[in-house]
Amino acid sequence: MSEEPGRVVAGRYRLLGPLGRGGMGMVWRARDEVLGREVAVKEVRAPDGLDADEVRRMYARLEREAWAAARISHRGVVTVYDVATEEGRPWIVMELVRGLSLAEVLAADGPMAPRQAAAVGRQVLDALRSAHAAGVLHRDVKPGNVLIGNDGRVVLSDFGIARLEGSPALTLTGEVIGSPEFLAPECALGRPPSAQSDLWSLGVLLYAAVEGVSPFRQDTPLSTLRAVVDEELPPPRRAGPLAPVLEGLLHKDPARRLPAVEVERLLRLVAAGGGAPGPGGAAAGPGATVRTLSLLHNWRRRPALRVE
Repeated sequence: MSEEPGRVVAGRYRLLGPLGRGGMGMVWRARDEVLGREVAVKEVRAPDGLDADEVRRMYARLEREAWAAARISHRGVVTVYDVATEEGRPWIVMELVRGLSLAEVLAADGPMAPRQAAAVGRQVLDALRSAHAAGVLHRDVKPGNVLIGNDGRVVLSDFGIARLEGSPALTLTGEVIGSPEFLAPECALGRPPSAQSDLWSLGVLLYAAVEGVSPFRQDTPLSTLRAVVDEELPPPRRAGPLAPVLEGLLHKDPARRLPAVEVERLLRLVAAGGGAPGPGGAAAGPGATVRTLSLLHNWRRRPALRVE
């Protein structure tokens, strides 16, 4: 059972109200009583059915990886302030971002125009490159983990299953980490993730943003993983000038995926117009970037963002 509002965690963080529920616990809006600011606090709870040793290992992994995420300093990454421990469980204290998740935007408004998606994707890519430079892999890039702030800022959140590149895994035997429809084929096969694995997930995110559905989603997680590994990419129909980026990122072989620097260049061109035809063959004008940022800024606002 989740904690009640009003409780003070670790003698410092007063829970004010829930922001959302994920597969591994609750995210709360809270007040840091020491610094006098509002924060988001992720209350982590182990799923039912794990033995004590598995729970200990899971909490150790999450705590270690939250501290790894705290090493990243970038305006496009949710800042991790603290990892508190209470009752033997980690509580991850983060920056509170007010706005909507990309998943919420897509559910409410439907698919994006390619220029909009490229503008969002470019900022997500910039955040990923900063994380990769710090040796941190995200491993769960998806629309629910991309936040659109009320000020138009695009922020990558929830490094809760992140991993320091090259570090030993503390995952459970046979455990698949990440959301199946956004998981790279090499990860679905149990191979070590890399920065190219995060780029695959970005490609799936961009495909879902413009097409309205992720390319490999099936009826069950297992059939989805099989499709990720074995099925050909369904040709994008709404992507327009973004199609080469999607096809370049979604190669099954990570060695053949577009490098981040080339992805950034192409996303910049699509977001700014660059003479490339948009949907229906219309060329983007020079004000495309300004209009896109205006659209990001004017999406519907909410008091606080759900973080899962």
